[in-house]
Amino acid sequence: MSPDARGTKAPPLLVLDDIRKSFGAVAALRGVHLELHPGEAHALVGENGAGKSTLVKILAGAHAPDSGRMTLDGHPLLLRGPADARSAGIAVIYQEPTLFPDLTVAENIFMGRQPLRSFRRIDTREMNRAAERLFDRLGVRIDPSRPARGLSIADQQLVEIAKALSFDARILVMDEPTAALSGVEVERLFGVARSLCERGAAVLFISHRFDEVFDLCQRLTVLRDGAWVSSDRTADLTVDEVVRRMVGRDVASLYPKQDAPLRDTLLEVRGLSRAGVFSDVSFSVRGGEIVALAGLVGAGRSEVARAIFGIDRHDAGEVRVAGRVLPAGSPRKAIAAGMALVPEDRRQQGLVMELSVERNATLARRRALSRLGLLSGGAERAEARQWTTRLQVKTSRLAAPVATLSGGNQQKVVLAKWLATRPRILIIDEPTRGIDVGTKSEVHRLLSELAGEGLAILMISSELPEVLGMADRVLVMHEGRLVRELSRDEADETSVMFAATGQGATA
Repeated sequence: MSPDARGTKAPPLLVLDDIRKSFGAVAALRGVHLELHPGEAHALVGENGAGKSTLVKILAGAHAPDSGRMTLDGHPLLLRGPADARSAGIAVIYQEPTLFPDLTVAENIFMGRQPLRSFRRIDTREMNRAAERLFDRLGVRIDPSRPARGLSIADQQLVEIAKALSFDARILVMDEPTAALSGVEVERLFGVARSLCERGAAVLFISHRFDEVFDLCQRLTVLRDGAWVSSDRTADLTVDEVVRRMVGRDVASLYPKQDAPLRDTLLEVRGLSRAGVFSDVSFSVRGGEIVALAGLVGAGRSEVARAIFGIDRHDAGEVRVAGRVLPAGSPRKAIAAGMALVPEDRRQQGLVMELSVERNATLARRRALSRLGLLSGGAERAEARQWTTRLQVKTSRLAAPVATLSGGNQQKVVLAKWLATRPRILIIDEPTRGIDVGTKSEVHRLLSELAGEGLAILMISSELPEVLGMADRVLVMHEGRLVRELSRDEADETSVMFAATGQGATA
């Protein structure tokens, strides 16, 4: 069993010892150790493919380990399915909540366990009261009688946590819960997690964001290639040490930004406005330059990108590519002009998950790869191989469904799809959301290389270190307006956040 890095005599609530799991010839877990203590938040980190998801599915009862031992309160724990996990007090909160949108909040919480009154009719009033009591315990206000449709991701996750409490969950597994949340929503979620720990629950927190890991968690376990590497108190660790353990090597820099000669202006945005969304946005991007669009979630950054690319129409203003006005509302003409957009949501907007890697990588080039209206399979394969090789996409075969790839490799396929069009302007929205630190470094290196080749890059990111590490200039938005422009030398965490909260000088 792994050494107890906690330095306390309190016995662990849950122990996983020498857990192994294989899928065919692939060893997903190779002797993993994990201890969760009551009243403590414990981080689980590792690159994509390190085994985190498999371990979560074992805890959720979706997979059974091939070998190893699990104990709860010192007694052997056998999970034959998700119902056994719930009965044992284990609840999992995933990055994408799975609520029934047309049912009420209370109905989602008590699905299959609704309180009944006479003639076996559902007691809606009592169900709503019970949901209110759960939200009171969490210190949040959500109307139990409202439909789940339209709830923010943050509120959906709180509903999932309330559901976990209704099962008297003692162990809460949070798998990338903050990927789509704003800073305020993250802090509220962390407040709930801390209150659960104060009541004696154990929290297992999985995230690629080290600032959140060190803020919330008291202990940290590292996995690499399916194997346990270490478990230590977070107070005894640094980010650099955690990164070294995760990737098995020194990452010289997460942000390998190289200076590139600035070329002609390729993208000009003049007075772009859309009623109720953004107003009078003006900026330019030159070839060889990475310009970051920063701001809080809801500031209008993604909406500006969609309008520039023509997905959404704007009410006023214009977009120019290499000096020529781009017709509004036409992504096809934007592509023809040399523009590419890597969207924020790669699964819903960037990929067709049922299609193969090679088909996804060439979707934007199908016309060019066709002869007399027929797609050439050989040309498609050669094009896909060229870009997946350059981007170091890890896949067993190009014909494999893109859904089988890790999140980081899916992001690379989206990049491959658009780079295959040989764009002059690349708009990339949240380039490294939900991917591991090693892949982040690869994506950053690629962006720097592309800028060096003369591309104009507009990068939208909610990760401030990424903005500061990769951008030549930072444009800060607040409530739909561009409020400040900062050079690379001027930009720091204070100046960007000051402007993003509406306290900065007008650009």
